[in-house]
Amino acid sequence: MSTAPGAPNPCPADRPTGDDHRPAENRPDPPAHLSPAHGQRPAHPYPGAVPVPQTAGPATTGVIAATAAAVAAALPWSFPPGGGATTFDLAVGARVDPRLDPRPWVAEVLALATNTGVVLALLCGGAVWFAWQRRWWETATVVLAPELAVAVNTWALKPWWGRPLHDYLAYPSGHTVHLVSVITALVLLLRSARARAVIIAFATAAWCAGAAGMIALDYHHATDIIGGAAAAISLTIALYWVSVWIGRTFGPRPL
Repeated sequence: MSTAPGAPNPCPADRPTGDDHRPAENRPDPPAHLSPAHGQRPAHPYPGAVPVPQTAGPATTGVIAATAAAVAAALPWSFPPGGGATTFDLAVGARVDPRLDPRPWVAEVLALATNTGVVLALLCGGAVWFAWQRRWWETATVVLAPELAVAVNTWALKPWWGRPLHDYLAYPSGHTVHLVSVITALVLLLRSARARAVIIAFATAAWCAGAAGMIALDYHHATDIIGGAAAAISLTIALYWVSVWIGRTFGPRPL
């Protein structure tokens, strides 16, 4: 494009282009409507990376795990020689047995809360929920952590403490470990505070019902069930953080 002699140039070299050539540190903040919504975190820069835990950090969960482990380790010191019932076990049994012994079918129904099939259905439901959201790390953790906790309890903790009842080792209660470990994994992995509160409330009711049923049916002493819950919480929290470490160390890397 040419211009007549003496006419002003329509595209001078110093014409503004709309580009901000100032250093980044001197540029103003973007308008509020272009920034992330108030109270929301921006999208994770590396979508494939393992997310930061949503519920509690290692300090809080570490204290909970240590306390639960201390309870599980301390209870066997109260067992009489031979691993029989403690004074506490007898006191609890004296309250439960008169109410449920005349109605054993009620005890059977209550004990269903810790039935392996029921607990596996809960575990599979949690896995399906996370998989449906394509949260694969959570899917793997909610399946593997409880099952590994049960394995550690069966092959290490029960032989270590060796409390016999009938023809099996009763402490810590394996059914209780399975139920409570699934619940603990869900509470650690779910992002909704409301969902966590609902699960804790229902799990507490189910644990109490299952405990009453197992005591009435003479499957376990009360201390077996308390120790099982404590062992499950400590083991599952430990396995959860192992899973976090594995995911962050060997998971996908940003390109």
